[in-house]
Amino acid sequence: MFKDRDDAAHQLADRLKAYNTQRPLVLAIPRGAVPIGKIVARQLGGDFDVVLVRKLRAPFEPEVAIGSVTENGWTYIAPYAAAVGADQDYIAEEKQKQMTTIHSRRVQYTPIRAPIDPHGRVVIVVDDGLATGATMISALHSLRQRQPGKLVCAIPVASPEALEKIRPMADEVVCLLAPENFRAVGQFYRHFPQVDDEEVIALLAT
Repeated sequence: MFKDRDDAAHQLADRLKAYNTQRPLVLAIPRGAVPIGKIVARQLGGDFDVVLVRKLRAPFEPEVAIGSVTENGWTYIAPYAAAVGADQDYIAEEKQKQMTTIHSRRVQYTPIRAPIDPHGRVVIVVDDGLATGATMISALHSLRQRQPGKLVCAIPVASPEALEKIRPMADEVVCLLAPENFRAVGQFYRHFPQVDDEEVIALLAT
């Protein structure tokens, strides 16, 4: 159990301290991971930015991910998507909605600069936890295409199933907790408020 995202971030940074001489690029998946990523980047003496990925929501159950989409349009669809009523037309419409949100967030978050180039660098991708692993799968896939020197996935907590899905996608996976009784990411934080766009913008600007 973590006290809050700050507590999780400090514990994660401690596990990643081997990278504190390599000026890593720490990329957070908005919005919940941004406070964590900022602390990890500061503790490791690295650069900080966001990687924009959105989950694709199940029909009638928006909290359930049936996949995810990246900023460049690459899409991951979970094997169970059809079983929960997501046909091709639904997926195409949902993908377009989430791509619109991604483009809007890029304009909001980094309006006067391009995303930091991960090519050849140690890249550490951070989220506040993995339930299905869908967004992390897309984030890692999109970053691998940009040829980082090393691709690291770092999360405080994950379901064992999600952890197994993302292991082949990264050169290293650092996860502090993978409990068998996992039900939701927020279950493992005493204080787990929503992170809003204003907080993300402020953290990226400092």
